[in-house]
Amino acid sequence: MAQPLFASLKRSGARVDVLAPEWVAAVLRRMPEVSEVIPGAFRHGALQLAERWRVARELKKRGYDSAIVLPNSWKSALVPFLAGIPRRAGYIGELRYGLLNALYRSSKAPMPQHYARLADDGLGELERPHLEVTPLETEETMQRFGISSPYFVLCPGAEYGPAKRWPYFRDLAARLGATVVILGSAKDAPAASGVPGLNLVGKTSLDEAVRLIAGASAVVSNDSGLMHIAAALGRPQVALFGSSSPEHTPPASPAARVLWLRLECSPCFERECPLGHFRCMKELSVDTVLGAVRSLS
Repeated sequence: MAQPLFASLKRSGARVDVLAPEWVAAVLRRMPEVSEVIPGAFRHGALQLAERWRVARELKKRGYDSAIVLPNSWKSALVPFLAGIPRRAGYIGELRYGLLNALYRSSKAPMPQHYARLADDGLGELERPHLEVTPLETEETMQRFGISSPYFVLCPGAEYGPAKRWPYFRDLAARLGATVVILGSAKDAPAASGVPGLNLVGKTSLDEAVRLIAGASAVVSNDSGLMHIAAALGRPQVALFGSSSPEHTPPASPAARVLWLRLECSPCFERECPLGHFRCMKELSVDTVLGAVRSLS
């Protein structure tokens, strides 16, 4: 969702380096706008002041003119401040006055536009996300896991919480009538349990998952990181929304088909259904999803 921002910065003539955790670096390295990924070993919720000082010293040596801070946390604004980068832009977030000196008030725009506002170029039409994967890379990864084409990819997980996870992937996989590959991180194992097919959940690197999604005939996913990867690869996909909203975090691809029931209680953006009925996902039938998959071909 931040790639349109990177594209806008690159278009303005800037060199774009990205400081990010190593677990997401595999995606960033496949973005043509990104010159270098600088890994930071930051754990969620941890201050890690020594590590932030270390990274800040490295950035100071590089002499950056500007830093754009995408997370809203106070901690994420520390590194560019400690590095003495002259322009430090971002949303106010956790009252980051002083740490940032080019402050923006939060917008209600979809996340790609929300991030792209920080480029200060008048926005215009945003470029669609695009990840670069060669056919040879996909073929090598298919061979490594014993996968033959054609195949469907199912992504039953969603790290944010169970309210984003459609409960019928097992039934869908049984009715697809083709090879099914199930992808996700180790945390997605409970959601993938019992889903028939080649279960590679927790068994691939993120880069291997990207390569396999690039070769899929179609992808079915919840609102998750892998959904956005499928969109950036231009794969035909069905994206399932319940507690979250495609108006906020859309799959930015003309090949994406979004299914969302728009119930009166949705989106709630909660990790678990606050009303206990989970209708936003339970009432999204297998027949509806299967029909959407078949309409992609």
